[in-house]
Amino acid sequence: MFSNSKRELKIKPVDPEVLTANIGTLLDLYGVEKGLDHYRSSQELTFDEFRYYLQHEVFSSLPKTLNLPVAREYEKKISEVCWFVCKKNLLTREKPIFSDDSVFKLFRIFCLLADLVQDADDSSHYIVVLQPSEAGIIAEQLVHCLGLRWDAADWEALGSSIGHFKWAAFLAVLEAKYCCDQQLHSEALLEAVAEIYDVFIEDIIKKGYLFKRGYLLPTMREYWCVLQPCALTYYKSSSQKEQCGRIAIDEYCSVEASVGDGKIQRFQLVTPERTFEFGTQDHKSRLQWLSALRQAAAVSGGADGYQRRARAGRRGAGARSEQEVREARARLQLEVRARLAAEAQAQELAELAQQDNKKLEELKNAQAELERLLQEETQAKRDEEIVRALQARVLAEEWERREELERLQEEQNKMLEEERLKRKQFEMLQAEKEAQYREAERRLKELEQEKQKLDAELKAAQNKISQTEHNAHALHVQLRDLNPVLRNGERARRAISFVPTTKSSSDTLIDLRALRH
Repeated sequence: MFSNSKRELKIKPVDPEVLTANIGTLLDLYGVEKGLDHYRSSQELTFDEFRYYLQHEVFSSLPKTLNLPVAREYEKKISEVCWFVCKKNLLTREKPIFSDDSVFKLFRIFCLLADLVQDADDSSHYIVVLQPSEAGIIAEQLVHCLGLRWDAADWEALGSSIGHFKWAAFLAVLEAKYCCDQQLHSEALLEAVAEIYDVFIEDIIKKGYLFKRGYLLPTMREYWCVLQPCALTYYKSSSQKEQCGRIAIDEYCSVEASVGDGKIQRFQLVTPERTFEFGTQDHKSRLQWLSALRQAAAVSGGADGYQRRARAGRRGAGARSEQEVREARARLQLEVRARLAAEAQAQELAELAQQDNKKLEELKNAQAELERLLQEETQAKRDEEIVRALQARVLAEEWERREELERLQEEQNKMLEEERLKRKQFEMLQAEKEAQYREAERRLKELEQEKQKLDAELKAAQNKISQTEHNAHALHVQLRDLNPVLRNGERARRAISFVPTTKSSSDTLIDLRALRH
């Protein structure tokens, strides 16, 4: 993927700056591609310089310690970025059979098992090659997933003739030799590639349906289970969209077979936290799951994935002599035969166990019937106790409500008495106010009468004054006519002009008499 060799891969080299920029964007690092110039020792950037820059400048931003799921997620994202940059060249072929997504998954498997070696012609260039034995493992898995027959001798002859497999040759062999059958449906190819992808990349040891006993409700429910070296994850269905739980698996876990009831073959997964009970529909599936769980517990340790460690183990095994390899293959064949014999014997034992289970089933049915009757009787007693407890509680609540009603009634009577007293006081106050109102009305009538009387007296006085003024004017005329007393009359007229009009008639007569004298 990082190679600069044009002759070996027969594709255009990937631009290091473009690839570095995309990886930096994935890690939230922007502008990291500008630092490549400082690591360039000549006009062209070598692969060693590019790899050193990625490890010490780009990937150094990641935490130093990553657990396996997080590291696997980072690896997946970086692989997707690299595939996005170079997929146009890697997908180029004459008669494609696999889909682009399947090619990407095969490419990830190829990169996992392949080796990075120097080019024999140019030591500054590197090529990615896959050993024939590793390529044979992938091809064998694919053939088995497609339901075909694997020919090991044919593959050994093909591997010896080709030698190291490059990516283009590896993909061409898979498509032209094992997937060119027109009877193979495209869905079958997708499922086969996805299955070997799960085995090599996701480290999935086994997956399938299992019965699991609930923690609160002791019933066996069926889940889709996926077993990895570090965990057993179970989902609602095989689509793996709704995860129901995850059980961590380590070297301290163990599995034990338990007695089944004839329909479900049970076994237990013992972890440091608790014990989980599972079941399968047949004895063979239980043996397979027991073997897979023991294998997962055995290989659960380590920071690298199971397939990486298996690949390292195969590399170490490849360093042995050819004789040791033959002996190992012979032992493997013997183990396979022994396993087949053991499975046949286990099948026979399973048939015998089924016959015994039928007899046990009748006894268990009778026992279950007795237990059911006992449970019904126990439940009836519990229901009776519950009813009595409910009746006692209802009576207690009824007494409390009655006391509450009595208390409320007393408070209501008290409030009514207070309201009655307040009403009586209000009526007395109202009567007093009415008496005061009647007294004020009587007094107002008296005042009105007095006012009318005074008005009449005032009117009479005003009439008297008018009469007096008229008489005074007539007298003045008479006095002015008297000659002897002209001066005195003149003096009297002046005096009269200064007399106030408000004087009574009697006072006016007295003044006139005084003037005459």
